[in-house]
Amino acid sequence: QVQLVESGGGLVQPGGSLTLSCLASGFTFSSAWMFWVRQAPGKGPEWVSGIFTGRGSTYYAGSVKGRFSISRDSVKNTVYLQMNALKPEDTGLYYCVKELTIAPSYWGQGTQVTVST
Repeated sequence: QVQLVESGGGLVQPGGSLTLSCLASGFTFSSAWMFWVRQAPGKGPEWVSGIFTGRGSTYYAGSVKGRFSISRDSVKNTVYLQMNALKPEDTGLYYCVKELTIAPSYWGQGTQVTVST
């Protein structure tokens, strides 16, 4: 079955960096739409970034463009989210997601990112 395991979250000061990882299994990783979605406390889910693992095409929400970078390693079946110049409003639970617009959609358990002094 599809499994997505996120890691790499933590507490970081504003302006700092973190790299999230998503280890995927149970499907053909080399041809899949993968996304990062975050949820801040008291708010709904927000799409952050996406990648098509085949071509490596990448997409970003306006709020993170220029600061975040999504990538994949098809040997390790892993998707990464490099986050730079972090802001307090980037705080949230970050989920790795396989497929957002076509059912079924699969979500990981999430990794917490907290940006604070």
